[in-house]
Amino acid sequence: MQYLVSDKEMKHLDRNTSEHFHVPEIVLMEQAANAFIKELARFLNGSENILIVCGTGNNGADGIAIARLLRQQNISAAVCIPFAEKKQTDSFRLQYQIYTEYGYPVISYDQSWESYTVLIDAMFGIGLSREIEGSMAECIRRMDHFHGKVWAVDMPSGVSAETGQILGAGVHADHTITFSFGKIGQFLWPGSEYCGDVIVAPMGITKESWLNERPQIAALEPEDLSLLPERSAHSNKGTYGKVLVIAGSYNMAGAAYLCAKAAYRTGSGLVRIFTDDTNRIPLQSLIPEAILSTYDASFEPEMLLHELKWADSVVLGPGIGTSGTSHQIVKKVLQNIQIPCVIDADALNVIASDRSLFSLLNETMIVTPHLGEMARLCKRDVKAIQNDLIATAKAFSDTYHATCVLKDFRSVINVWHGMTYLNLSGNHGMATAGSGDVLSGIIGSLLGQGCSAENAAALGAYIHGLAGNQALQETGFRGMIAEDIINGLNGLWKRES
Repeated sequence: MQYLVSDKEMKHLDRNTSEHFHVPEIVLMEQAANAFIKELARFLNGSENILIVCGTGNNGADGIAIARLLRQQNISAAVCIPFAEKKQTDSFRLQYQIYTEYGYPVISYDQSWESYTVLIDAMFGIGLSREIEGSMAECIRRMDHFHGKVWAVDMPSGVSAETGQILGAGVHADHTITFSFGKIGQFLWPGSEYCGDVIVAPMGITKESWLNERPQIAALEPEDLSLLPERSAHSNKGTYGKVLVIAGSYNMAGAAYLCAKAAYRTGSGLVRIFTDDTNRIPLQSLIPEAILSTYDASFEPEMLLHELKWADSVVLGPGIGTSGTSHQIVKKVLQNIQIPCVIDADALNVIASDRSLFSLLNETMIVTPHLGEMARLCKRDVKAIQNDLIATAKAFSDTYHATCVLKDFRSVINVWHGMTYLNLSGNHGMATAGSGDVLSGIIGSLLGQGCSAENAAALGAYIHGLAGNQALQETGFRGMIAEDIINGLNGLWKRES
């Protein structure tokens, strides 16, 4: 598991390392500079002429230390300090004094940058929390238009380390070398586009510096697949969970098919589809492994109770529409369910239209809204939600006690009274109809196999992305459809075997 930190958390870790473990700030700075150069050197051919643009804070001090160490390795480097008159930190003054005592070059801001082939951005780092304006914004725009490769120290200038939002102006880096832990804003859009390739370099601040205050945001990694339920040679179809998929409406079988097939491909032993009777023939043809229970125009809500008693987990909502019958189905399930449940798609739209249903949500439930569905649930603008995904998901979980999987370029998974996960797997080829139905089936399957809501939601999103990455090898970005993601699960599990 990879922990991601905010600017405040990183400063806290920095302070703990200096105060509790007695590692001086200047030592940490030298370690950071050496770590940066170690990573940078892998991309250099020896002919570069490097310009380091420095602010007057500790990020600028890192930049000056990097310039000095580059010079001492016979790599051409110079420092530019556009706003030297600004308030300077003690570490900046010390690094500047050391650098100039060696007689290394400092160029004025009005000099041409044409002779330099690489620019290193050490203006602001992770500490920026206000909009950049005026001459500083002009400086950032100048860096952003640099003709060669751009590397950022810890964070591209202008990008919020907390939210990934651009604070007035931002530098598009080709590579960002960050220290000890990834920063949240490096992986959220649009910050992820500005950071380029993110490299996390160790520099002496380790998990011991948490001092029992673990970061609250994490991203799963391949080794976390060990959290999947074990499979036993001595088992049968009932061993791996019975999933009830309540999906599909009149002549709309696709969502039910994708969700049920994804549940089977994730390891479920039995999947029952509860759907409109018009979907019977296509579903029997497409997925004969599934058990079918259907209703017609004379739907009676009581018929759902038997299905709920049969199941170990439920997926509620893909493709059910928002008709009167859909409202009856959603209400009946929420009033009577006593097993874990994934609430997706049209079920969320039904809940958004009937606020009384919010009181029926609880900690055994996982809601999986995309931005539009979350906007309807929260009665907020999509743009405002996208600008603050983590806070939005957390507010929903805290209010309604359900685990929230807020789907976007980087999905956010928030667990009530628990961790927040940022999913880093997947690719933009997965932006296709039915992809969300596949995700719901994966999560529902994991719930049915006995995973907790936390593990099912976090693992489900991660596995969904890994399957999409597997599918990418066969389809490319443009040609991917939802069924390709399901097929990608096969390759994923084959590697696991």
